[in-house]
This record gives sequence, C-alpha cells and structure tokens, in this order.
Amino acid sequence: MKRYFQYLREYRLQCILGALSKWIEAALELLVPLVMANIIDKGVTGGRGISYVLWGGAVMLAMGAIGFGCAIFCQRTASIASQGFGTNVRNALFRHINTLSQRELDKVGAASLLTRTVNDVNQMQSAVAMIIRLVVRSPFIAICSVVICLILDWQIGLVVFAASVAVSAVLWVIMKKSVPLYTRNQKNLDRLTQITGENLEGARVVRAFQSRDKERARFDNAADVTLENSLRIGKISAWLNPLTYALINFGVALILFWSGYKVDTGSGLTSGEIIAIINYMTQILNALIVISNLVSLFTKAHASMNRVSEIFDLKSSVKDGGESVADFSAPAVEMNGVSFSYAGDDRYTLNGISMCIPSGATVGIIGGTGSGKSTLVNLLPRLYDVTEGELKIFGHDVRDYSLLELRKLIGVVPQNAGLFSGTVRSNLQWGKDDATDEDYEKALKTACAYDFVMEKGGLDQPVFESGKNFSGGQRQRLTIARAVVGNPKILILDDSCSALDFATDAALRANIASLKGVTTFLVSQRASSLHNADVIFVMEDGKIVGRGRHEELYGTCDLYTEICDSQARSAK
Repeated sequence: MKRYFQYLREYRLQCILGALSKWIEAALELLVPLVMANIIDKGVTGGRGISYVLWGGAVMLAMGAIGFGCAIFCQRTASIASQGFGTNVRNALFRHINTLSQRELDKVGAASLLTRTVNDVNQMQSAVAMIIRLVVRSPFIAICSVVICLILDWQIGLVVFAASVAVSAVLWVIMKKSVPLYTRNQKNLDRLTQITGENLEGARVVRAFQSRDKERARFDNAADVTLENSLRIGKISAWLNPLTYALINFGVALILFWSGYKVDTGSGLTSGEIIAIINYMTQILNALIVISNLVSLFTKAHASMNRVSEIFDLKSSVKDGGESVADFSAPAVEMNGVSFSYAGDDRYTLNGISMCIPSGATVGIIGGTGSGKSTLVNLLPRLYDVTEGELKIFGHDVRDYSLLELRKLIGVVPQNAGLFSGTVRSNLQWGKDDATDEDYEKALKTACAYDFVMEKGGLDQPVFESGKNFSGGQRQRLTIARAVVGNPKILILDDSCSALDFATDAALRANIASLKGVTTFLVSQRASSLHNADVIFVMEDGKIVGRGRHEELYGTCDLYTEICDSQARSAK
C-alpha cells in the first residue's frame, strides 16, 4: 500500500483540502439535529415564538449552503487527485513493464498485462476518489453521531453504538469473503481479453476456417465462468443492504421504545433531543449504507492493487551491464557451450551451442520448426539471457554491455513484421530517430521498399494499426528498412523474407550482402536463400547438427540434404 503514496505526492494539497472540506461538510451536517432540537425545545415548546424558529431555519439553510460548497470543492479536488494518481500509476507500470525481459513477459502474458494496466488501475483510481470524497466523511459522521448520542443519553447511546458495531461486523465478514472472488474475477477478465485479442488479430484465419461458431463458443464459455463468479459475488454482496437496514431499523425501534419510556417516566429527555437522536441514527444508517456500498468498490480495488503490485514486484532477469566498449577487431559473435531453457521448463531449448563468427560474415541458420533457430538469435540482443555457457559480442560478454549500447550494435527483424500506427517515417525512426530523409530513403532502397513507399505517398504515408494497409511482404521490407537505418554492426533477419517472392528475396539478399562491415544472421526455411552464406548452421532439437558452406553440407549433412531436396521437388 505504501508504495502507491508516491504517486499521490504531487496531489497532496488536493487530498488535504478535499478531506478538510468534506470534514467541514460533515461537521455542519452533525450540527443540524442539534439546531433542530434547539428550535423545537425553545422555539416551538419553549414559547420563544416564530421569530426564533425562522432564525433557526436560516441558520440551517446557511449551514446547508456552506456544506454544498464544500462538497463541490471536494468533488473537484478528488477528481484531480484520483485522475492524476491513475495517470502516474499507469505511466509507472508501463515504464516498468518495458524494463522486463521477454522471460517475464512470457510468464505473465500480454492479455493480463493489458487488463492490469487499464482495468485494474481504473479500479484503484476510483478507490482514491472515494477515499477523499466519502471514506473520510462516512466514518467521521458515524463515530461522531454515536458520541453525541452517548452525550445526550448514555443508555440510548449504547444502543446506537451496539447497532453500529453489528453493522461493521457484517461489512467485515462480507468483505473478507468477497476479496478472493474479486481477484478471481480479474483473472477471468484476463482470459476474456486474451480470447478477444486472439480473435481480432486472427479474424481472417477464423473466417477462413469457418470457426466463428467455435470461437464464439470459446468466448461464451469464458464469459459464463466470469458470470458464475460474478453471481457468487452478487449473492454475497446482496446481504449487505438487507442486513444493515435490518440492524439499524431494529436499533431505531429500540431507541423509540426506550426514549418513549423515558419521556413517560419523566427521566429528562426532551422532544427535541429524541428527534435529534433519531436524526443521528438516520445519519449513522446513511453513513453505514455508504460504507457498505463502498465495500464492493474497495474489495475490487484491493484485488486490483495486489495484481498491479505483482507486476511491480517482478524484476527483470536481464540486468543492465557495465560500460564495455565493443572491440571491432574481435569476432562479432562467440558462443561457448551455450544452453538455454525457458522459464518454467526444465527441458533445454538450446543445448551446448558453440560458434565463432568473424566480423562482416553472413551466417545462415536453418532447421525444422521448433529446432531453436529464433531462440538462438534472440540471445544476441539479450531478449533472453543464456542459462549456461558464454556469449560474447565483439570481444565482451553480452552481460558486460549496457543494454542501450548492446542493442545499438544489433538490428533485429523479427518473424512477425510489427509496425506501429503513424507514418512510414515514424516507424523508421525506431531505428534511428535523428536520421535524415536521405538515410531513410537509402534504407528503403536496401530493403527493396523504396518504390512502393513512394508510390503510396512517401515517408509521410500513414501506417494503420499493425501496418494493415500494407501487404505481408511490404510490412516485412519496412521492418528490414527500420533495422538497416540504424547502421547496426550485426543484422538479424529472423525468417523475415518468408512473404517475398524469389526475385525480391534475391535482390534483398544482394543488397544486404553489399552492406560493409555488417555481420548478418539469416534465419530462413528456404535453403536457396542461404546458398551464398559464409557459413550455414543446421539445427535440430536445439543442437547444431551441421555447419559449413552449402557445398560442404549438401551430401554430408543428412538433414540439410533432405531440406534441400524436398524444397527442390516442391519447386518443380
């Protein structure tokens, strides 16, 4: 809980002034029954006349106007503080998520991170507003009302106190039972978000395979689970109002009975005091009803806070390194007995990988699906850290570089051509934000993307979400241009030419090969794309089963020969 105070620090004044204004409103509200009792006892039954009654009414109206002004001021300050708090938490959470390595992101999942960043932070934001507006007010009114009733008549005050304690006990029990269910509900929302995201991203696949009914059923099942859990919460929460009303009304009945007995026996209670006590009982009822209605909000907020805290508590397994400077006379990449396993998996995805790649070489990596090709190249920019062994980039262990300097050395083109909404220029700026238009155009030409970009409107051509206004091959070439514009010393193309025709693929490889001083890793399913590589690594089950040039491997490495022959037959 304490960790979140820092996000309210800049709104301390709003929190303090908002709470004070609410307390002033509550204090004025607490004085109203006493003023009314005074009007009845002195103005009505005491014989002071209509002028005293009117004066008392004017005082009550003035108190109401001041209280209304305080309530409006509190509403405004609470909105400013809660919205600012939500923005600060969301920004901090987003920044923290971006410090996590791929291992932690895989563990939590994109859908859950999205729900926590949006929905859970909104729940916390609403709770802050309610704390300023209502939480400081309702307990204050309830406690002060009990104290005033004890002062007016200690016996009746004890009845009021007992009713308040009973209602508080009900609230505590219901809250205790609800919190785990609200936590489960947020997890169910994660699942709904995941299914929705998958269907929106894969809408074409769903329609192509006529699986809309199947996916609708999958969504309905997840929604039914959420509904069932929500109904359980509703059944528990449904006891709140009936129990609180029953307890308070039972207390009111006891007060009326006891005060009536006191008046009959002449024990000292006046008519005005009885009315004041009833009014205070009503105020307690209203205050506790507000608290009971806030229980569901705060149980949600508590569950959401725990979920957000789980993300803040996650620490990246990839720690920032030192300030090593690349030695470009050393080999570009050295691996000595590198092994790797994903989080929660005892099986090694890579096992005993060793290689030494000189600067400027072109490296081909080929193998079947799941052989570990992408995992291998993901170790170079430290998207993951090696589990065992040593990995060096330009003479230094990758852990000795700062992440910023290491990733400046490496340009990565992932399997999925991820573009961001904006323009072609804004996407290329990811590679180098201070590059000139000439640099961007040169990168586009290297990636064989210059012609279609200029035909569509040039560097300021809009890019829709995920680049949906470009074809698959065009998106791949734009992501290659984005990596090339940063002038990396190591360029990784992770099966990033799969959507290109053979002629464009060949032209692109020729352009990449012409880049001076760039060590290129080509991960591909096409054996023909790797024929001119300086060295080809053939992978199977996380191990290197063959290495050499095309001429050396063909006929000597069974797996490579099988891949080449099968693709040659398919091309006929």
